[in-house]
Amino acid sequence: MGNSNGSIFKYLFPLVLAGVVFYLVFTNMGKERAIPGIPEPKQEKVTGGITKEIDGYTVKIDYLYSYDIKALVVSAKGYDGSRLGDQLSPKDLALAWGAVAEKNKDINFHWRQSSRRYYWQLNSDAEVRKIGNLETISLCSANTHLIPADDTVRKLVKRIKKGDYVRIKGYLVNVDAKKGDGSTFWWNSSTTREDTGDGSCELVYVTQIQKLD
Repeated sequence: MGNSNGSIFKYLFPLVLAGVVFYLVFTNMGKERAIPGIPEPKQEKVTGGITKEIDGYTVKIDYLYSYDIKALVVSAKGYDGSRLGDQLSPKDLALAWGAVAEKNKDINFHWRQSSRRYYWQLNSDAEVRKIGNLETISLCSANTHLIPADDTVRKLVKRIKKGDYVRIKGYLVNVDAKKGDGSTFWWNSSTTREDTGDGSCELVYVTQIQKLD
């Protein structure tokens, strides 16, 4: 009987562990955190790009700006579907810097992500006054679609979770993909922190990503 129970545990444990890992990677777990003094992202105009073959598509990735951002991850959402967008970008990060990162524990922003968008909500005017005004939230946070440059970067991207302090380097990009059967796909990056709504997310071709602590 003892050997039987041990055998069952031997087979169940990997399944439980796999479930925990999946939950950590593809859901928004992590600690609430605030970090002061994070500067604005840096970008400089560039040219160039890269072409990849993915699932029958010829995917042209055009570099718009070099991009270097340090940020607090306030929400993380994994995408593991079969669509080209999910294959290109397995994870979105809602990133904060400046006043938003500094006030992230004083204010409950109710961060969440869905359908490649991020959302926030404040409870009261008093919370708005703590941050100055609503515009500050848009200027000091962004939903960021991450396109890993290679498998090594992809593995690192998938490990990032809410509460991490990260540095991401790469390029803001536009994506234009075509398939032999006439199918097309395009995805364009925002290039300013001042926009909101559809089209305001940063699409980043990630060449380096690291946790800063």
